[in-house]
Amino acid sequence: MRILILSAFLLNSLFAIEYYAKLEPVNSYVIKASVSGKVAYTNDKIEGKQASNSLVVKIDSKVHDIELKESKNKLKSLNEMVKIEELNFERLSKISSRSAFEKDNQKLKVLNLTSQRSDLLIKIASLEDIVKNKKLVEKNSYIYNIAVKKGDYVNPGTTLYEAKDLTKAKVEIFVPIADVETLNAKELFIDGVKSDLKIEKIYRVADAKHISSYKVEIIIPEVKNFSKLVKIEFK
Repeated sequence: MRILILSAFLLNSLFAIEYYAKLEPVNSYVIKASVSGKVAYTNDKIEGKQASNSLVVKIDSKVHDIELKESKNKLKSLNEMVKIEELNFERLSKISSRSAFEKDNQKLKVLNLTSQRSDLLIKIASLEDIVKNKKLVEKNSYIYNIAVKKGDYVNPGTTLYEAKDLTKAKVEIFVPIADVETLNAKELFIDGVKSDLKIEKIYRVADAKHISSYKVEIIIPEVKNFSKLVKIEFK
């Protein structure tokens, strides 16, 4: 029995392990709305092209823009009020003829205004986040599909568009569990050409579909043609 197992191992080591896989973008993203609103703009010209700090989708934010502007103006006024009341409290504290009741009332004014300012700062931060999330800009991604049109109403979780990272490619192959340990001892060939690339990841949990195999991922830089079928060999 030991001889048979050893023979099988040696045969496996001598012959190439061969697979076919598609060159896929290293990362793919589905961009979903995080806020609700009416779609005010879609950049249809960028669809199917590489974005470069490009606005892809904009959700209407007019009401929030106005609310944010007015909240910031209110914050300026509130800051001035806090300064004035703090100064009044300092002056009042130094006057011995004023009662403790008057001094406490003045201190309460300062505390109330400070609390209002804290609430307003939280509101401004929330509004800024809403406005930011209504303007979807891609720095350097390939825009694969824009799923909404101007005039559509979206809710949180609605798919807006898909983006792909084309800076590198990856291939995923499914290797029988028994063969995985032999891969690192072999040389990698892509379409018959020896490569210096290494295995990026081995997912050491059996795949849901390929129940007796581990998923193996290889990253390939500088790819021009994606979705091309390539031959992967370990010799």
